[in-house]
Amino acid sequence: MRYGPLARFYDGLTGDVPYEAFADYYRSAFASDSGEFRLLLDLCCGTGTLTVLLAKAGYEMIGADASPDMLSVARQKAEEAGVNPLFLCQNAEDLDLYGTVDAAVSSLDSFNYLEPEALPEVLHRLFLFIRPGGLLIFDIRSKEWLQRLDGSTFVDEDDDVLCLWRADYDRDENLIVYGMDLFSRCGDLWERQSEAHVEYAYEEEELIRLLEEAGFSSVRIDAEGPQGDIGRVFFVCKRKEE
Repeated sequence: MRYGPLARFYDGLTGDVPYEAFADYYRSAFASDSGEFRLLLDLCCGTGTLTVLLAKAGYEMIGADASPDMLSVARQKAEEAGVNPLFLCQNAEDLDLYGTVDAAVSSLDSFNYLEPEALPEVLHRLFLFIRPGGLLIFDIRSKEWLQRLDGSTFVDEDDDVLCLWRADYDRDENLIVYGMDLFSRCGDLWERQSEAHVEYAYEEEELIRLLEEAGFSSVRIDAEGPQGDIGRVFFVCKRKEE
C-alpha cells in the first residue's frame, strides 16, 4: 500500500517516533558484527528520516520506496540536510540495485505491509543484493499487538491537519486495516481526503522459516529494541557466506 495524501503530513503526525534510537540500534548491530558496513539500503524508506540520519553519520545510503510522494519529501529532506543518498522508486518485490550493499534495514513495521505472496520474493531479492556475510535488520509489529488494536480509534493532529483513523482486525485473513480520514487546511476551508492501509500479521516462526529458505542465517529476534513496549519486534539476520 503506497502513501498518497498522507505523505506530506506524515512527518508532522509522527513526531513521537524515536528515529535516533532506531539509528543507534542499527549502528550497534553493525559494531557487534565483524564485517565492514559502509553502504546501506533503507528499504521502504518513506520520507527518509532514517536514511538522512544514517547518511549524516557517514554511511553511503540508498533509500527505496514505492511511494513517489514519500520520496519527494525524502529528497527535499536530504537536500536540506546537505547529504546525497540515492533514492529509488521501487516496490520491495521489484528491488533492483546496481550492486551489493553491506546491510539492509527496514523500519517501522514496513515488513507488515508486505503481502504474504510477495514476501518470499522480497527476501530473495534482499539475498541477491546484500553482500555475503552482510546483515538484514527489520522490525514488525507482533501479531498479538495488532490483534489488540482491533476496533481502536485514534486522532492525530497538528496546526494544519487532523487525521482520524480506525483499526479493524480480520482474524480470518490475519490482517489489520487502518481507515484514515485526513482533514487538511485549505485557506479558510478544510479539505477531506481518505486513505486505507493494510498490515499483515506474521508469526515469528513463519518469518524465520522464510528467512532461512531465502539464504539468511543466525536469525536473532529482539523484543527489547526501540518501541518494544508497543509490540515492535526486531529481526537481525546474516546473509550466508558463499
